[in-house]
Amino acid sequence: MSDALINGLAGAGGGIIAQLITYPLQTVNTRQQTDRNSKKEKQKLRTIEQMYQVVRQEGWDRLYGGLAPSLVGTAASQGVYYYFYQIFRNQAEIAALEGKKKGIGDGSVGMFSSLLAAALSGCVNVLLTNPIWVVVTRMQTHTKKSKGSHPEPAASDDAIVAVVEPPPFGTTHAIQEVYGEAGVCGFWKGVFPTLIMVSNPSIQFMLYETLLKKIRKRRASSNKGANDVTALEIFLLGAVAKLGATVVTYPLLVVKSRLQAKQVTGGDKRHQYKGTLDAIMKMIRYEGFYGFYKGMGTKIVQSVLAAAVLFMVKEELVRGARFLLIGTAASTVRSKPP
Repeated sequence: MSDALINGLAGAGGGIIAQLITYPLQTVNTRQQTDRNSKKEKQKLRTIEQMYQVVRQEGWDRLYGGLAPSLVGTAASQGVYYYFYQIFRNQAEIAALEGKKKGIGDGSVGMFSSLLAAALSGCVNVLLTNPIWVVVTRMQTHTKKSKGSHPEPAASDDAIVAVVEPPPFGTTHAIQEVYGEAGVCGFWKGVFPTLIMVSNPSIQFMLYETLLKKIRKRRASSNKGANDVTALEIFLLGAVAKLGATVVTYPLLVVKSRLQAKQVTGGDKRHQYKGTLDAIMKMIRYEGFYGFYKGMGTKIVQSVLAAAVLFMVKEELVRGARFLLIGTAASTVRSKPP
């Protein structure tokens, strides 16, 4: 089994576990991002309070709306990303070693090469998996009527703008809705800001690998082994790296969610977006720069926690897979007759 395939499968496994743990936060965050309300006083609900409101008005299942396609998307995204990242990373390492032979560099992969490998991997991932995330966004932002026959007045003030449809609203309904609005092209809505957002994992991995490299180099110069990095340290490194990347790229994430959510047809044209630039201009005009940071606190908590879990689980899975493969190989060699 190739190293790229091991990393791809481990990344998929880590992504699924992180997704299961943080999904309710993702649902609330997506609703916060797609809220077109321009009045700041309407945004006083905290994340926990908003989660409670969703449960009270729509039921527990709405916090996990779109979970099934999201898990498929997470496995596909992480698998594709890590697979291609390892391939591009291997090429960068080969180029670095050849450069060292020619007297250029020290043979290690530099920050720019790591950034480029992450960016290329991100572009491939976005182009292949964007349709899945369009469907997930639709399912996360879909709202249904309150369980009571007479909903409370506050519900209409805080509810996300959406067309109420009778439950259940499943994956098939979301696919039909997207296709009915814009055909096949509708599944690539928001792809432009998402492509720009490959800088998020690029920055994340650049920070992560730079910090990890420094720790391993420090361990190598001490009594401990170069690879003696604990799961807790991996968790903290992943959290720090994701925090830095999220703060920089969050406005693009909001624009992407606005484009992928169900568009309001008719009525107020402030809520209708023709494309990325149109969405940006209308958000600046009607909501101000505040609109680009809606739900940022929730996203930081969710993304940092998810990234930390993902990195920790992935590294443990990679370590375990390599141990099993080496152990199996050694056992096979010993079993062969002389």
